[in-house]
Amino acid sequence: MSQVTLNGAIKRYGEVQVIHGLDLAIDDGEFCVFVGPSGCGKSTLLRMVAGLEDTSSGTIQIGDRDVTRLDPAERGVAMVFQTYALYPHMTVEENMGFGLKMNRHPKAEIRAKVAEASRILKLDPYLKRKPAALSGGQRQRVSIGRAIVRGPEVFLFDEPLSNLDAELRVEMRVEIARLHKEIGATMIYVTHDQVEAMTLADKIVVLRAGHIEQVGAPMDLYRNPDNRFVAGFIGSPAMNFLPGTVTPQGVTVAGLDLTVPAPASARPGMAVDVGLRPEHLTVTQGGPLTVDLSESLGGVSYAHLVTPTGEKMVVEERGETRSRSGDRLGVSIAPEHVFFFDSETGARLR
Repeated sequence: MSQVTLNGAIKRYGEVQVIHGLDLAIDDGEFCVFVGPSGCGKSTLLRMVAGLEDTSSGTIQIGDRDVTRLDPAERGVAMVFQTYALYPHMTVEENMGFGLKMNRHPKAEIRAKVAEASRILKLDPYLKRKPAALSGGQRQRVSIGRAIVRGPEVFLFDEPLSNLDAELRVEMRVEIARLHKEIGATMIYVTHDQVEAMTLADKIVVLRAGHIEQVGAPMDLYRNPDNRFVAGFIGSPAMNFLPGTVTPQGVTVAGLDLTVPAPASARPGMAVDVGLRPEHLTVTQGGPLTVDLSESLGGVSYAHLVTPTGEKMVVEERGETRSRSGDRLGVSIAPEHVFFFDSETGARLR
């Protein structure tokens, strides 16, 4: 079993604490993604699991083993970095098998494991090439192959696609998803790209400033964020937030000719932030909003709007009719798609 369990995990650099007593359970065979803005602690947390960073307090378990004080080589993990870190003078085959060679594994075993990893990653045509003769995506596949041949209990990925162009990122995302499906290993993946998180993860861990904001399946976080931070981070384009006021008739949204039913926990006169996802808004011609800019992506467009009170928001448009700069629009939305957050704490109001 290769489940990963963190109990009260803390990381300090001198007097500065960057990871704050995290409790987390990652199931055997699960694909877990750490997401959050730069500096939130996601890579530090991954390196703590790998043993590349000491754990100041708390414990880390892999299966039934406490690995908190073990060296990286004793933890049963393999890590794939954003830089490929391949030996330029070695062939693909030699790069993939080098770790096993250094640990004095039999040559026949190394050949068999390299051949299996090559089959999984479709690297057979490139085994005799050196890294300089490979594309960025191919080099990253070699890096992943080097991890596979070690047969780890847990795979760790630290932003492995950040150095690739947009097309290769999509291609490698599919490759990594297929790899997880085929080998079924526990994988922990760090990214700042929530699209990667949504498409790859069984479980997402949203981090901010060394704290866990929410843990859940991708669509659970999308549909039921616990707070404004998670709501704004999960979903692309990001959720719109507009100031609202609770009245006896409902919540009036600043700058919009819109009143929606108030959540049960809201009090009359209370200031709230109203969350509206661009894809849930319906556009009507004529209204209080002015189109500042329209971005066309082919099958979908995003109209950037300005309200009479100066608030900015985005709406998604599909179909043949698309807005243009200067158009005047109104919007409507089904009540079940409206989110409410406490303006002071950011907590979700239900």
